[in-house]
Amino acid sequence: MERHIRRLKHISRITRVPKMMLPSIENVNDALKPIIGPWYESLYNPQKAQERTLFELLKKYEASCYGKQHKAAQITCIQEYQKCFPIINYQTMLPYLAEVKAGNYQAFLPEPPTCWVMTRGSTGQSKVLPATQSHLKQIFSCGARALVHYALQKQNFDVFTGNILNLNFPSNVHVIDKNGKKETYGYSSGTYARLNPMFDRVSLLPRQEDIDALGSGISARDWEKRFELAYQQALDKNVTATMGVTPVILAFARYVQRKHGKKPVDLWKLQAMFCTSVRKIQFKYAPILRKYFGQVPVIEMYTATEGVFAQQYDELPYVTPNYDAYVFEVVTGKGLKMLHELKRGEWGRLIISSCMLPRYDIGDMVEAAGKNYFRVFGRRKTLTLIEHRLYRLFFGWLL
Repeated sequence: MERHIRRLKHISRITRVPKMMLPSIENVNDALKPIIGPWYESLYNPQKAQERTLFELLKKYEASCYGKQHKAAQITCIQEYQKCFPIINYQTMLPYLAEVKAGNYQAFLPEPPTCWVMTRGSTGQSKVLPATQSHLKQIFSCGARALVHYALQKQNFDVFTGNILNLNFPSNVHVIDKNGKKETYGYSSGTYARLNPMFDRVSLLPRQEDIDALGSGISARDWEKRFELAYQQALDKNVTATMGVTPVILAFARYVQRKHGKKPVDLWKLQAMFCTSVRKIQFKYAPILRKYFGQVPVIEMYTATEGVFAQQYDELPYVTPNYDAYVFEVVTGKGLKMLHELKRGEWGRLIISSCMLPRYDIGDMVEAAGKNYFRVFGRRKTLTLIEHRLYRLFFGWLL
């Protein structure tokens, strides 16, 4: 216990947050500006960026019956938005989603869904959500930011010259009855990988179609088949990165060592690992991942089925929000605040507005580290809150 406390105190000292070094947009290649430029610009003035994003979202909400019901066209500021639109969650959305499935997408959405996706259900029952074209475009563009920013920051573009290891979930799992027609859907990570046009230019190993061909199961045996497929296809290839659900990446590394007697570091020279979908990646997973993959940069991405909300900006163990794509609010112990308004050490329940979901309670807890740095430290559960309060009691703020 003493050793654990000493380690936490050491981490606390080395992670004091310096002033964020804002990027120079002028130095960004024109081809990359549409992906990274709006994010960089939003960091100079988060309040202005959030206001602009809100008005863009309200234009979309005006096209749905739900948006009309809540007076989207008449809203002129964030305070009016908070007054007119209630905070919603998945359960309160279910009646609206039923209408969307029945063919009346305008009951809740500003445009028809391109497909449906499901969550992993890691914290409870799996959610099934629509994905519109605007949502997919946002997923792909914001999802590319971590890679592009890393390459620009390090001036290392080798990550784009090799293969990216694909360890995603299958994208064909269930069948949904959509307006009398049967439509296959699957896990969001696999679906986004299959539909992402970026992976037509960057080699993904294995292809998502090959993963789907192995079946939809997620038992230990099913994952071993996927891991073996990935191992065989990537063997003797130039693998420069892996991107995906963090525990799955770790499980793959352990499988390779157990089955083939080698660690991934013995087989591939990765430039970076882009890790998603769980909390405390830098503190809980990164040290273990490096035991298998070597001293590789672990870049954290705050992603979910509902969006790509933030990514790591530099070596500090935090994420920085995509203020230009989503509106972020936080329910704190002292009331409702905008995410960018939180002072260092303030924390609360995160509310996200996206092109599909107005004021959506995603169920995550977030804490500010100051200067556009944040940490998503867990799901809104009693145990998470107790743990958080204990850390704050002993160390002043969450580690």
